[in-house]
Parts: sequence; C-alpha cells; structure tokens
Amino acid sequence: MRKNYNYTRPKLYLPEYGRHIQEMVESLIEIEDREERTRQAKAVIAVMGNLNPLLRDTADFAHKLWDHLIIMSDFRLDVDSPYPLPSRQDLMVKPRHLEYPQSYISHKHYGKYVGRILRALSDEKRPEVVADTVDNIARYMRTKSFEYNQEHPNNEVIIKDIRRMSADAIELDEVALNNLRSDYKQHFSARQQNGRNGAKQGARKGAQARGGKNQNRNAHGQRQQKNGAKHN
Repeated sequence: MRKNYNYTRPKLYLPEYGRHIQEMVESLIEIEDREERTRQAKAVIAVMGNLNPLLRDTADFAHKLWDHLIIMSDFRLDVDSPYPLPSRQDLMVKPRHLEYPQSYISHKHYGKYVGRILRALSDEKRPEVVADTVDNIARYMRTKSFEYNQEHPNNEVIIKDIRRMSADAIELDEVALNNLRSDYKQHFSARQQNGRNGAKQGARKGAQARGGKNQNRNAHGQRQQKNGAKHN
C-alpha cells in the first residue's frame, strides 16, 4: 500500500481553499473543450463562494474568486472569464522601495522643525513677521531646553543657537530677546514629590500608631478601675 504524504503532493497555491478545490482546478486544465471548461470553472467558482458565504457582500467578491481560480491553476487555465485574467507579471511586481528621510539634527532637544522654520524665515521680507516668529520660537526653545537640561537657559545661549541654526541669515533683536521671559512654570521633580509624599505618609502612620497606643492605655486604665471597684 502506497502512502500519500503531504510533502509528496502538488503544491497548494492558496491553502485556504484546501486540497479538494486544488484538485478541481487541476481537473479543469485537462478539459479540452473550452466551453465545457468555462462551464465547469463557473461551478468551481460557486463552490469557492460557498466556502466563504460571509464575504459575498464585499465589493468585487466574484472578481477575487476568478483571480484566485487562475492563481491556483498556476496561470495555465484558459477560460472565458467575465473579468480580465491576471498575469504572473502583474502579481510579481515588487513594491516601490520606501525612502525614509534621513537628516542630521544639530540640536536634538529643540527638534528638527525649529531649524527648518528658522531657515525658511531667511526668505521672509517682512521684518515684523520675522520678529514675532523668532520671539515665539525663542520661547519654545527655552521650554525645550528646560525640559532637556532641567534648568532655565540663559538668553545668550538661545540667541547663539538661533544664529547657528539659521546660518546667520536672520537679523536678531538681541535687546528684545535678552528681556525675554519664559511662561514655562517649573514643577517639582518626581524625587521631591515622592519625598514629600513619603514624609506625609510617614507622619500619618506615626499619628495612627500613637493614637492606637493611647487607646490601648485608656482601655487598660479602665479595666484596672473596674477591678479595684470590685475588690472594694
């Protein structure tokens, strides 16, 4: 008795349809009459649709079934399909390689868009627009610098970074930038908050412990008074 293992069987091009549908498609290729082959192919399409009844309401469901039929025949089945038959070249086209933007960021704590905005301002002809934009960018740079270094930066550092990122293309109002104040409020660090929370919790536990000791002392004194009254 000859055993039939899966590794000795022909390859399944679409395993989701199973071995029996694959054998039906192989039998279609052997039919010589084109009209009979097309009629049998429509019957196989109906069986393939019954295997996925929930997908019949989707768009182009019949078109997908005919494409799957041609794929399972290894593009050898020649029938009168109501849709254009797919070719091996159409399905084997490799997708276009996606190019990822690789750009050097000189000041990473400011982000990449700060430098782009400063370079774009070099073409701006209206000085009031440049002044307002640089003022807002400087405030943003102070905020990001504080988040990165955990200390308020000097305005001279901000002015120096703006000159460097704009390649000296922007005329700065150093007097206005030196008087710049940041609206960023300094919050307590996590370590300080944890320390204060721990101190509060420790004080609360100590008060609870002292209260429990006082209650035990009061109860012990009341029991001693009762015992003395009984002996008297």
